[in-house]
Amino acid sequence: MKVIEHLLKAKEPLISFELIPPKRGGDIYSLLSVLDDIVKYHPPFIDITSHSAEVYYEETPEGIKKKIKRKRPGTLGICALIQNKYNVDAVPHILTRGFTREETEDFLIELNYLGIQNVLAIRGDDSGYVKPIPEGRSANPSSIELVKQIVAMNSGKYLEESLLDAKPSNFCIGVSGYPEKHFEAPNLKADIKYVKEKIDAGAEYVVTQMFYDNKVYFKFVELCRQIGISVPIIPGLKIITNKLHLTSIPRNFYVTIHDELADEISEAKPEHVLDIGVEWAAKQVEELFNRNVPSVHFYIMQNSKPVKKLMERLKLFKQIA
Repeated sequence: MKVIEHLLKAKEPLISFELIPPKRGGDIYSLLSVLDDIVKYHPPFIDITSHSAEVYYEETPEGIKKKIKRKRPGTLGICALIQNKYNVDAVPHILTRGFTREETEDFLIELNYLGIQNVLAIRGDDSGYVKPIPEGRSANPSSIELVKQIVAMNSGKYLEESLLDAKPSNFCIGVSGYPEKHFEAPNLKADIKYVKEKIDAGAEYVVTQMFYDNKVYFKFVELCRQIGISVPIIPGLKIITNKLHLTSIPRNFYVTIHDELADEISEAKPEHVLDIGVEWAAKQVEELFNRNVPSVHFYIMQNSKPVKKLMERLKLFKQIA
């Protein structure tokens, strides 16, 4: 089922999750353990991130050498596993950075063969590596063009113009939104106009970057509605689990941690931080659901412990019980 269908048909609030693939050379068992934990909560869909090649340096007998490698391959296989082993709809992330339009089309065709109907179209993080575009190939310069490419496939239009009998795909397209604005945007107003362009191109829903003050989310939604964005806007949340998050989350994701939460974590003993993070997330979820937000989306990486504690806490709320 498509994400948009899950949202429209839901009779109670939904909670979905986002995972990252194991590192290259790792095994799938730790991820399977996480999946075994979270599917108990009946998520309507699970996102799996995608990662392009990165630049890194490795010390060898001949000296330090520059290498380029995808450190976390496996998005396609994990999505197939989620849909076929767990019967949960998978949402693979599709990137513009690090992939040609031809590679994107091949990936989308494989997803279509597997019956995967949902994708999240994003630019992707800067990995420090700009992939050369081979002659005769092309790249999507932004997520707007990526959305347009997927919409074209949904209309049966492929890059190879001679494929006149090509069958249309049937993807539901999600895109990202930034309640505190994308760090490259000059201001929030300009950033929301960019979100509107993605919706106008054919995207059907928005998932936000994490935030720790619900007022930021509600204001973002209000501004989106004012300029004509009517699609569902799913709030993204992440549970703080250790004191390092007070610096790493703002640095890596360009989000602000609420003063009250930051002060409480700063003054707490390390062993109490997870409980504080879970309680804060629970209060966010309670307020969001009380304001009729139909769904929340948790960024959990590969750690299900915080989510398990959160779900135990959320059982106190009638709408989750």
